[in-house]
Amino acid sequence: MLGTILYGARDVRCEEVPEPKIVRPTDAIVRLSATCICGSDLWPFRGLNDVTSPMAMGHEYCGVVEEVGSAVTTVRPGQFVVGSFCISDNTCPHCRFGFQSSCQQREFMTGAQAPLARVPLADGTLVATEELPPDDLIPSLLATSDVLGTGWYAADAARVRPGSTVAVVGDGAVGLMGVLAANQMGAGRIIAMSRHKTRQDLALEFGASDIVSERGDAGVDRIKKLTGGIGADSVLECVGTQEAMSQAIEAARPGAMIGYVGVPHGVEFDGQKLFFSQRGLLGGPAPVRRFLPHLMDLVLERKIEPGKVFDLTLPLTDVAEGYRAMDERRAIKTLLRV
Repeated sequence: MLGTILYGARDVRCEEVPEPKIVRPTDAIVRLSATCICGSDLWPFRGLNDVTSPMAMGHEYCGVVEEVGSAVTTVRPGQFVVGSFCISDNTCPHCRFGFQSSCQQREFMTGAQAPLARVPLADGTLVATEELPPDDLIPSLLATSDVLGTGWYAADAARVRPGSTVAVVGDGAVGLMGVLAANQMGAGRIIAMSRHKTRQDLALEFGASDIVSERGDAGVDRIKKLTGGIGADSVLECVGTQEAMSQAIEAARPGAMIGYVGVPHGVEFDGQKLFFSQRGLLGGPAPVRRFLPHLMDLVLERKIEPGKVFDLTLPLTDVAEGYRAMDERRAIKTLLRV
């Protein structure tokens, strides 16, 4: 079959790879209905993460179960499933505490930019629908696998409450999903930081009330002016750079929480400054499995349409163009048809 392999900076190829097989009795093989490129895939693509050997790419997935290992009991062949990018047993102490992304058996999904994928710990990782969903819901169900779940976690970690004022740093797919999540959680005001018209428009569609195009100190000043000099009650940091984290911390009011889900690259904190600012931080890999049943229900009931974040659809064979389009910000997020 064809699959996506990253060989090094800006060297991603669609080429023949072996079909996945059941390796452990807890595995499942899923035939993907669609897959996609994640913003976090751009870190190694840009050479900002070391690539020491060819990497099988892709960790967002949904599709129909084709085969299961002998120990799998909760999903069966023929069922449509969505799984988290973090593999978990969903039974360990950390999973039961709601942090499946810190499961004691945690693995990170790989190799999902392909027609077939092996999912370890299938019982704990996969969530099945009652029946096969209509084709038009596939993009939105795919979004629940990572990008929506990650944006949702950012809002949850930032303790978004009904009526609260929320600032979202980052207008990529995760930031836009953070806007959608904050809106679903009842935020009274959502300030989205974006300088790109198409992303601004989608942020407004997802529920943003204000757009701030400035960055750095100017962006923080603008948020302070919009909030009467107070700052936001909750801030979602969805980028992972020093500038974005600094904006998030400075835009938060004392007592606020910052949910940070952008994978940090070069981010450092001034402990004493953070101490006296009285702002809290919670982040890390999103425990998508905690939210997955609820998010899938919202999609299946057509209450949300996170699939709108996919603004470029390509066949798997054109995956390299999908990476380039996202890297050059010509696309928010690329959906790959397999």
